Amino acid sequence: MANLAQLDDEYHGLHAAAVQPGYRRVAWQECHERTTRVRVCDYTCECQQIVYELCQAGGLMFVRRFYRRDGVLEHQSDWLRAPAATQLWSRILLGQAR
Repeated sequence: MANLAQLDDEYHGLHAAAVQPGYRRVAWQECHERTTRVRVCDYTCECQQIVYELCQAGGLMFVRRFYRRDGVLEHQSDWLRAPAATQLWSRILLGQAR
C-alpha cells in the first residue's frame, strides 16, 4: 500500500474538461468582499493555469476563478442558490461553461 506522501505526490485534483462546442460564457466579475468568511466546497487542480473553486457564503454559492499568468487575476460568478451554483460547477467541469 502506498504511503500518504506518495499519494500526495501522485494525486492531482479535478481537471476541468476542454471547452465543448456550444459552451456558455460565464459572466465573470471582479471579486468584492461580501462576507468575512467563505467556505471552499470543491476546487480544481492547482497544476492548471486556471483554477476554479466552488464557494459558499451567506447561504449562497458562487464559483471563483483564478487565472495565473503574469500575476493572478481573480474573478467570481454571480452568487446563486445552491442548485444553480452546483449546476454551473458541473458545467464548468464538463467544459460546457467558461
